Amino acid sequence: MLQTFRNAWRIEELRKKILFTLLIVLLYRLGNAVPVPFVDTNLLQQYFNSSNLQNTIFGLYNVMSGGAFSRATIFALSIQPYINASIIIQLLCIAIPALERLQKEGGEEGRKKIASITRYSTVVIGLIQGIAYYMMIRNYKLIDEAYLSNIWAAIVIILTFTSGSALIMWLGEQITEFGIGNGISIILFTSIVARFPTSVATQITNVANGTLQWWLLLLMYIGALALIVLIVLVNDAERRIPVQYSKRVVGRKMYGGQTTHLPMKVNMSGVLPIIFAQSIASLPATVCMFKASWQNSWLMTHVFNTNTWPYAVVYFLLIIFFSYFYSTIQFNPIEVANNLKKNGGFIPGFRAGKPTSDFIQKVLNKITLFGAIYLGIIAVTPIIIGAVSSADSLTGISLGGTSIIIVVGVALETFRALEAQMLMRNYKGFLN
Repeated sequence: MLQTFRNAWRIEELRKKILFTLLIVLLYRLGNAVPVPFVDTNLLQQYFNSSNLQNTIFGLYNVMSGGAFSRATIFALSIQPYINASIIIQLLCIAIPALERLQKEGGEEGRKKIASITRYSTVVIGLIQGIAYYMMIRNYKLIDEAYLSNIWAAIVIILTFTSGSALIMWLGEQITEFGIGNGISIILFTSIVARFPTSVATQITNVANGTLQWWLLLLMYIGALALIVLIVLVNDAERRIPVQYSKRVVGRKMYGGQTTHLPMKVNMSGVLPIIFAQSIASLPATVCMFKASWQNSWLMTHVFNTNTWPYAVVYFLLIIFFSYFYSTIQFNPIEVANNLKKNGGFIPGFRAGKPTSDFIQKVLNKITLFGAIYLGIIAVTPIIIGAVSSADSLTGISLGGTSIIIVVGVALETFRALEAQMLMRNYKGFLN
């Protein structure tokens, strides 16, 4: 591994890309330390530490932003507006025929227009989330008293949040174009990894104070290692359906006759089902946070809390639902069967047309169920550990599964991008 890094560093072009990526990451981390004007960050920190916000959707935002959300920095919204905008545009491309034609038939120009629409949507969503965040901190009087009713202070705070989310989107695009790997994924990876040292130090302190048992911490780390192994094994797993192409003569040349396969990834939808399921499952707890009398209610502590069994069951079922939902959106068996038929391809043992699409749909349902259960295990295992142990020091552990799968997935993706650059120069890559 160290030798591979040395080889990568010796390549001038690759070295420049690595340095550029690190520079953007450094700028992003610096932005995470710059607070928004007029907000009392000390009161905000105390509010986050003394409440159950880590058990709501705000806890998810705080993890995805590397702790910037709880400090109200200029990058507090992180990449959430961009992710939400990308998902919405993808869904609209399916629902609106004009956008679908632009995406499939527009070529490079069509992709640029879709990207431009996504950018504008990011700004709009960032503005909406910035207004919502401002309303929350104002209602809880987390703004300096002199500016509580100041309209100009409100405009500055909201526009700072919005421009921060737009700047993060631009930084991610710069990494994608001039750096290594996918920029948005690397920024998300940086946000999550940045919290690891603080989390480990807190856990060690809890063990030293006696608030957390050492064997429970050891069990948690063993479970995390097991999840990492499972993610690595399943990440690239795919079901390969054999496809045979018939021979055809065009002019004086004969084409076809070869045998290939149709790859279908087990985890086709990635981490999106976990993120969406967690957002929806956390909504009741989020609603309870807006009224002080509801924060310590029985429903909040025994049902909506992220370390309870009812939450785990609902969370698991939502992950399965969204896994099927996204596999249906991303993979159309009828379209695949028609493309095979047009190109003279067929699956041995099945006639072209409806029998082929029915078989592909059957295979898709099976691998989607396996992928959904795989995602559910990753997401629910930390919750089970937290439910078995009632230690307060494990509050918020339910976010561990989501963090692990994002970190490992982005790491593998980035290593493969770097490996592809090295293979072009006859160097041995990371994963070979």
